[in-house]
Amino acid sequence: LSGGKMKSAHLLLPIIALSVLAMSSAQDQVAQLVGAHKEIAALLHATNSAPIMVRLGWHDAGTFDKDVTAPWPKAGGAQATIRFMPENGHGANAGLSKAIALLEPIKAQFPLVSYADLFQMASATAIEVCGGPRIAMKYGRLDGAEPDAHQGGNLPDAEAGPDGHFGGTGGTVPTKDKTPEGHLRKVFHRMGLTDQDIVALSGAHTIGRAHKDRSGLGADTTKHTDGTTVVRADGKPGQGATPGGSAWTENWQTFDNSYFKIIPDPAADAQLLKLSTDKVLFADAGFKPFAEKYRDSQEAFFADYAASHKKLSELGTKFEPAEGIIIDDAACSANLKAAVVA
Repeated sequence: LSGGKMKSAHLLLPIIALSVLAMSSAQDQVAQLVGAHKEIAALLHATNSAPIMVRLGWHDAGTFDKDVTAPWPKAGGAQATIRFMPENGHGANAGLSKAIALLEPIKAQFPLVSYADLFQMASATAIEVCGGPRIAMKYGRLDGAEPDAHQGGNLPDAEAGPDGHFGGTGGTVPTKDKTPEGHLRKVFHRMGLTDQDIVALSGAHTIGRAHKDRSGLGADTTKHTDGTTVVRADGKPGQGATPGGSAWTENWQTFDNSYFKIIPDPAADAQLLKLSTDKVLFADAGFKPFAEKYRDSQEAFFADYAASHKKLSELGTKFEPAEGIIIDDAACSANLKAAVVA
């Protein structure tokens, strides 16, 4: 080579080395995401913690305000800031520190996976473990570095407070309203979500329970939550680490459309929850067509729920790379199968 060509070749070497390093790092991140997914699936099966993981992902993402124009991460959203105090200590987040603690060993095992990805991965995987649809997730979320100051006022209330109002004035915008439908719209429309999203996402109450020591709602225990019945989609025993509470459905570890069948049914078991924000889905003219659609078709519910959950999981996120990272479907299926066998 001539002197000029040799000089050019030497200049290219650092660029090539950096490209190889970046490629290797990206491959390592994908491998760790797949590994984390496998461990999460196993954890969900072993601990029956699917409902609280869904709640963790939702509450972390649900702080987002589409109208906040300040630079990221000021608008809130799925940034894992829920792991910080005082955000983690807000009343709406009662009990969620238990979910974070369950995920900490997985985070330590796979350090390239952000907390934000871990929380949203656990939430989406929980839906599928319970028999629900696979959600077309993407990863690469960056973690926020401080708590969301408005978190406590940006989440929805299930029932009115002592003053007869739902919500309050503590969030980025007031969510206070005399009606459950008005309150729900103020909360979810602030995020950029629609009436359809509100109804579809409400259907996730087909799994989980309300505990008095967390939300102030529900009974101490019912015949559906006392540990005597099988509630898992796979027919195996197990109800979670904390007994009791009130469920919306009989099989509250099974993701299906039973929530939409129970809420409008006047003959439904009186021990099942029907809160104001549940019943309004069949009373409000804007919500009712979607609620009836999901009551009549589980397939339609699954399709719309998966789309709405994905949308929620990406609110306020900053991805690196910008296009996000997709885990191969075959790897997800293998992980879920391995968790069942284990």
